[in-house]
Amino acid sequence: MKANEVLDNLKRRFPNEPEYHQAVAEVLGTIEEAYNEHPEFEKSNLIERLCIPDRIFSFRVTWTDDKGQVQTNMGYRIQHNNTIGPYKGGIRFHASVNQSILKFLAFEQTFKNSLTTLPMGGGKGGADFSPRGKSNAEIMRFCQAFVLELWRHIGPDTDVPAGDIGVGGREVAYMYGMYKKLARENTGTFTGKGIEFGGSLIRPEATGYGNVYFLLEMLKTRNIDIKGKVVAVSGSDNVAQYTVEKLIELGAKPVTMSDSDGYIYDPDGIDREKLDYIMELKNLYRGRIREYAEKYGCKYVEGARPWGEKCDIAMPSATQNELTGDDAKTLLANGCFAVSEGANMPSTPEAIDAFLEAKILYAPGKAANAGGVSVSGLEMTQNAMKLSWTREEVDEKLKGIMKSIHEQCVKYGTQDGGYVNYVKGANVAGFMKVIKGMMAQGIL
Repeated sequence: MKANEVLDNLKRRFPNEPEYHQAVAEVLGTIEEAYNEHPEFEKSNLIERLCIPDRIFSFRVTWTDDKGQVQTNMGYRIQHNNTIGPYKGGIRFHASVNQSILKFLAFEQTFKNSLTTLPMGGGKGGADFSPRGKSNAEIMRFCQAFVLELWRHIGPDTDVPAGDIGVGGREVAYMYGMYKKLARENTGTFTGKGIEFGGSLIRPEATGYGNVYFLLEMLKTRNIDIKGKVVAVSGSDNVAQYTVEKLIELGAKPVTMSDSDGYIYDPDGIDREKLDYIMELKNLYRGRIREYAEKYGCKYVEGARPWGEKCDIAMPSATQNELTGDDAKTLLANGCFAVSEGANMPSTPEAIDAFLEAKILYAPGKAANAGGVSVSGLEMTQNAMKLSWTREEVDEKLKGIMKSIHEQCVKYGTQDGGYVNYVKGANVAGFMKVIKGMMAQGIL
């Protein structure tokens, strides 16, 4: 297998899908050597079968707004690979959603889920609908209309959706309620559900907490204590909020958060009281991060991301391609020695190259942000067993999973001289598990 030939073929067959091409290129460039050690893989054309989704559903979603006007959006579900278990991955509601973005996310999800050691395949879904500015009633009607089209293709042993950008506990509850009515069953078909009806404790916190747990494992390899370290975090929704919460608990000093309008920089650090304000602002009032700057009298930069601020550690937790090559060079020049990704593919290829060349601690999202889907998998287990674990039990299992993911990355990513290339480690570890399963199950 020659990675560039496979990629060129995919670009020819699936043009105008840059995010998908980027995700495939990043993986193929690191697994080529491991793949070519197994000629039986090439004989079965496993690499192409792995890159192309099993199936894609696309559909129109028709709903009525509060003014009585009929609106239409496009909905999608990408079922990428179910070698290891049922398709598993979030649903994203955002105006930017298209097939390319969801294909990249489903592709990444396949490897991420493989790394968790839990029996989950990879999938992703969403719609070009933005909950921002919509009433609760409008969001409910949209969620119900979305599931009206999707429900036949999902189920507890088939495909288990969850939340993502624009889809939190409220949206999951609306979708699950509609699914339950249509399917006439009460099972763990959605994860991220409310704790009152089958959800798992610390599921909302899991992606942010897991990212910090992975960061701690990386820091241990260089005997670095997180206490007192200055951390730049992007985003201000679920992942960023709980990343900052865990950082505060461990004695670090988070100084930035952001949203699509701009970022705030608080040199005194975001403490528990300030974070509570952000959570209320974002979760209850759907406000903008600039209101934090107005309240606490700190710096706010409109239309920018926080990577120009001096920090020891960067944790991009907003969206894809938010950290560019120039941003990476700025971070490195300012003394940043660790980057751990809370979002999916937030760093561009140029940024990743810069981090690896500088040999800093760099954790790609498929490893560092796997905590969310890990606890989703634990939620599926609790639903199947008809029981609930305590917060402490789930948190301990999450720590164990993130430690295991780190160990796999070290196993497959350690280079001559001892530097751990976590990108290669995560890709090869996730890839080998999926590809061997595909090989064993035959040509399907």
